[in-house]
Amino acid sequence: MRPAAPPPSPDDAVPPIQIGRRDRVLALAGVLAALLLSGLDQTIVATAGPEIQRSLRIPAALYAWLTTAYLIALTVFLPIWGKLSDLYGRKPALVAGVVLFLTGSTFAGLAPGTVTLLIARAVQGLGAASLFTSTLAVIADLFPPAERGKYMGLIGGVMGLSSVIGPLAGGVITDTLGWHWVFFINLPIGAVALWFIITRMPRLGVPRRQARVDAAGALWLLVAVVPLLVALSLAGENAGPRGGGGAAPPLAPLVAAGVIGLVAFIWTERRAPDPILDFALLRRPDIGVPMATTFVLGGVFLISMVFLPLYLINVQGVSATSAGLTMLPLTVGIVSGSVSAGQLASRLGHARTILLTSLLVQMLAFALLGFLLRPDTSRAAVSAMMVLVGLGMGPALPLYTLIVQNAAGHENLGVVTAGATFARMLGQVVGVTVFGAVFAALLGTPLTAGPDGAAIALNGGAAADPEYARSLTAAVATLYRAGIGVVLVGFLLTLRVPEQRLGGSVSPAAH
Repeated sequence: MRPAAPPPSPDDAVPPIQIGRRDRVLALAGVLAALLLSGLDQTIVATAGPEIQRSLRIPAALYAWLTTAYLIALTVFLPIWGKLSDLYGRKPALVAGVVLFLTGSTFAGLAPGTVTLLIARAVQGLGAASLFTSTLAVIADLFPPAERGKYMGLIGGVMGLSSVIGPLAGGVITDTLGWHWVFFINLPIGAVALWFIITRMPRLGVPRRQARVDAAGALWLLVAVVPLLVALSLAGENAGPRGGGGAAPPLAPLVAAGVIGLVAFIWTERRAPDPILDFALLRRPDIGVPMATTFVLGGVFLISMVFLPLYLINVQGVSATSAGLTMLPLTVGIVSGSVSAGQLASRLGHARTILLTSLLVQMLAFALLGFLLRPDTSRAAVSAMMVLVGLGMGPALPLYTLIVQNAAGHENLGVVTAGATFARMLGQVVGVTVFGAVFAALLGTPLTAGPDGAAIALNGGAAADPEYARSLTAAVATLYRAGIGVVLVGFLLTLRVPEQRLGGSVSPAAH
């Protein structure tokens, strides 16, 4: 067993490669364009899904896998890409990720049938995992800790932007050009991103001449995570009463395979000379605790995105065709919270106080929705509460990653960045599954799920039945009340995160 990893030295406070500011901005533009690609692909397929299903005659049982195949591949390969970017540098990892993503996009657009399309979506997810991980690590390479916050905040802004324009763009493209162009549109954007990365980005990271790829660890990670994610996805799809009376999927073998893979992964990593995930890093409170917190907060991240549209469409009467616009107040809050928190962290030189404040705001917003939401609540009041939710959630997107990056040396930037993203996405999968099951149990009616996992309609239509509208509203409000407890756990965990100066040193007050 290896000893705990030492704190970063003062030399880690500056990027290993000094380049001009113009080249930094151009390199940043390239990676943000690449991140926009991967972010759009999580949402743009949602509105194109029905047309894709009709065109390719996709079975109803496989419809949700239009997005599930993408998300599972993305999630499981995050730690692997993080380690590869540490071993061989950020630029090769980004180039490989963009090429894989564009390859998957091409074959998805040309797909003649369901199997080809799902495989292509998985290839897209494989490439997107590199884009998510490497983009965050590149910012740590390009800018010193004191400046990282304001640029990390841009990440949340880009992701928030993609969540708004994705569904709208998907609908417009499908109606005007056809569903194939939902995937082909990635090609020119990806080509621009690839040009910036190849021509303007230096070879960032700390490539190692005698690098070892932990193949056994990667294999066991796949065996551990893929069955568990598939089981969680199936459990989420079958939560609540079974409308069609079909048999429940066999989840036990998947869970057993995942547990075996997890045990083997831990055993392998504790003995590997250069592991994908160094458990010595996780034992450090300035790395392990923030990652645990991102997992916990990930559990409530999708409540508003999945369940508020149900309330707005079925109770408030918002048109389904404009459902994407109903989330605009939430997105404004997330983008504003993310960007402003990053700027503030750079000015103050620390992040924990900002995070604690944002979590109090999030608990307040959840309390307002949990105790004040009614069928006759005005749309303006709901929008105001959605903005408040976004302001509370936004700072978590850049700042927990900023904390773990600041705590780790450049040698482990990719690993800790991927670990934080991996923890958040696992938390989202677990959270939407658990809250979906609770929601379905409270409502007593199965949901019709869209390809992005969001429930888009209810059997019967709540707007036509006042009693059902009250039941639906009460179920959504209950989820927010439960979410307060989850955010409180995140708050208590954040109190245990050592306060850091964004330059590699831990504040004496943290001890």
